[in-house]
Amino acid sequence: MPVSRLDVIYRKILLTKLFTKGWGSPENLQRLFDFRQVISNRETCYKLVPKDYPISIINKTIHSDCRIIEGKFTSPFAVHLHGLVPDEVKESYFQMVLPLEWPSEHKPICIHLAGTGDHYFWRRRNIMAKPLLKAGIGAIILENPYYGIRKPKDQVRSSVHYVSDIFVMGGCLILECLVLLNWCEQIGFGPLGVTGISMGGHGVMSESINWDMLQNQYLSDKMYCEKLSKLCKIVDDPFACELSKTPDIAFETIEDMTAPNVTPHQLITFINDISNCPDIEYKPSSHRRKIFSATHPSIINLLKEAHPVLHPSKKIIEMKKRTREALWFMRGMMDECTHLKNFSVPFDTSLIISICANADGYVPRVGISKIEDIWPGATVKYVECGHVGAYLWYRKVFIESIIEAFNKAKRKIPAPSPSLHEI
Repeated sequence: MPVSRLDVIYRKILLTKLFTKGWGSPENLQRLFDFRQVISNRETCYKLVPKDYPISIINKTIHSDCRIIEGKFTSPFAVHLHGLVPDEVKESYFQMVLPLEWPSEHKPICIHLAGTGDHYFWRRRNIMAKPLLKAGIGAIILENPYYGIRKPKDQVRSSVHYVSDIFVMGGCLILECLVLLNWCEQIGFGPLGVTGISMGGHGVMSESINWDMLQNQYLSDKMYCEKLSKLCKIVDDPFACELSKTPDIAFETIEDMTAPNVTPHQLITFINDISNCPDIEYKPSSHRRKIFSATHPSIINLLKEAHPVLHPSKKIIEMKKRTREALWFMRGMMDECTHLKNFSVPFDTSLIISICANADGYVPRVGISKIEDIWPGATVKYVECGHVGAYLWYRKVFIESIIEAFNKAKRKIPAPSPSLHEI
């Protein structure tokens, strides 16, 4: 299915630039890469947040259709990684939306995370939380780091200054959700869930990124190009993604590879080599040939043997001119810190429901791992539209899927015991 024209237009009318100050300091990126190893493991991540982590209730109101409780707490991410979180982002704010009366002994709560550009609480409260109240599902609406109340003073709209801010944002959300889930469990709510729509927009809005500036920064500091580019790995086929600015060369993952992933440093070195060769000849065979394997064993093993001769493409030559290194480094960092394969598989994948758009112009449908392969047992539903269209026209599908997931959870999880805690 072709990419949605609405998505293409929407990507081109962005008002502000992203990452206007660059990658972020190499030292901060190093700390984030190291911490990713801890936060992506379920067992080590749980240990980062005490069960009784302090939360302050700052306001309570009763409306004709719901109760709203507002609270705040210090983000555990700011506690564990001093100096990485701006002052405005350190305090986490949330709204809890509850029914006036629970229709059953279960008291389900769903945490609603913000989509790209979703500041404050009102949009999620009215579009998602209140319709779910009719099904007896309460909500916690968490203010996104760098958004709304938590937006740094010199930041314009949703345009974070550094690439590293995206990873700080994600790390904050993981630990903040853990705080809220522990708290809900202690005060007698359950089952508990988390949902979000269109949360990865920053990583794919290439039209709004100053690639030349990122390229210059990358090449000006050896910490980026000689160290950090060797620490992060591109998880999926680097050239198969239909939306990415990549050269027209086909690669495939070999099952018996000694290194299952490719680092940006390896890939850039390889592309530089083949770009400077008039052609590279090799013969198909039943065995996987290792061309130049002494130099690039883990990259050349990725070459498809479907083409008798490989010629440098125009796209390789064009990428060689300016921003190739920055693009691959960005891809490697995004995969390292956000790819689902780098995180523990959820305990019960049968409770997961994912909605995908067949004509998505933001999240590619080709060249990436399938959710049902990463999380066997998860349900994946497809809508016949693009990314923006799914949000505009298929909200009912999202709401119905959340209700469906909680109904599944109720059949598996007993109703929570009454709590002595009051909120």
